[in-house]
Amino acid sequence: MSIKVNLIEPISCHSFSHDRTQVAISSSNNKVHIYEEKNHKFCEKSVLEKHGMRITSIDWAPKSNKIVTCSADKNAYVWNYTNGVWIPAWVVLRLHKAATVVRWSPNENKFAVGSGDNKIAVCYFEKEQDWWICLHIKKPRSTVTCLDWHPNNTLIGCGSTDFKARIFVSFIKGVDDPNPPPSAWTTNKSQSNHHCIGEWPSKGMSGGWVHDVAFSPDGNHFAWVSHDSSVNLVHAKSIQNIISLKTMDLPYLSLTWLSTKTLIAAGYDCSPVSFKYDEKAEKLEYGEKLDKSTKKETDGFSAMRKFRDMDKFAISLNDHTSSVGDSGPETTHQNSIKEIRPFAHKGENVVQISSVGFDGKLVVWDVSRYV
Repeated sequence: MSIKVNLIEPISCHSFSHDRTQVAISSSNNKVHIYEEKNHKFCEKSVLEKHGMRITSIDWAPKSNKIVTCSADKNAYVWNYTNGVWIPAWVVLRLHKAATVVRWSPNENKFAVGSGDNKIAVCYFEKEQDWWICLHIKKPRSTVTCLDWHPNNTLIGCGSTDFKARIFVSFIKGVDDPNPPPSAWTTNKSQSNHHCIGEWPSKGMSGGWVHDVAFSPDGNHFAWVSHDSSVNLVHAKSIQNIISLKTMDLPYLSLTWLSTKTLIAAGYDCSPVSFKYDEKAEKLEYGEKLDKSTKKETDGFSAMRKFRDMDKFAISLNDHTSSVGDSGPETTHQNSIKEIRPFAHKGENVVQISSVGFDGKLVVWDVSRYV
């Protein structure tokens, strides 16, 4: 485990270059900072400035070396590295509300943008007009908070603030292969564009906003985390059977698969957590927290104890000299983890992940023993 970047401001999103020598991050503002590794340290190399409001998501395409960003200003830009300079190309999104999340497709011939406009904009490059345009999937019924592409480049999963996760067909004529790789999710009747393969709430729970979604490496499983502190998944062969695990942790904000049997989630508890999936038994099992320095609380969360002690001893919120209570969690991240992403692979399995948090830290974790 190693800390790569440590900023003063919260980090809301990040994405690494293909060779992992550069990382693009945004510190909850309208700029993208690109850091490059030199002598085992990351130093700022470039600053991308084009958005007028807070950047909500970044994705760096590994093959084409293009960066795509989206923002609360309802815009997205594709950045091309030309002659040592990052050049932005505006994307015609046709949105009336904030763009919330962006992800390149596996083939990098298109990308998807979620929005507060209850739409998913699937964007592609129009060569004749020399610009990026999009088609809208209008079937989500609320703000789209998260996206993930199926390995076949045609299906896209999303989560929304209406407490549901969904999978859609996203085929663009002239852009996608007319004969895409087969998928266990689709049939001949479900190949029509924008068809909803399925939608799922958190099984038997009070529900909550869906914070993140993820397809398994083989594409046969679809998982999501909700604000009710649950981890959920469905299998392509039995899409009506929701496998759900309600945890005692605070809600998770991000999710990724390490293999077809292991997931990692992270969020408000400041430490990534592993989960094991038993396909034969059709159940999820809570694994362990990755951060071994996590403090064990027997009488509630440390923040709750801090405020209880402050009230007991009549200590002001502005009194920074007192030693009563905790100064912060005894974890690597000192605040909520906003996003985790795969960092290094061994075959199809993820053996390292990166995380960014509201404490301004970027951390790389070795997760090879959890695969």
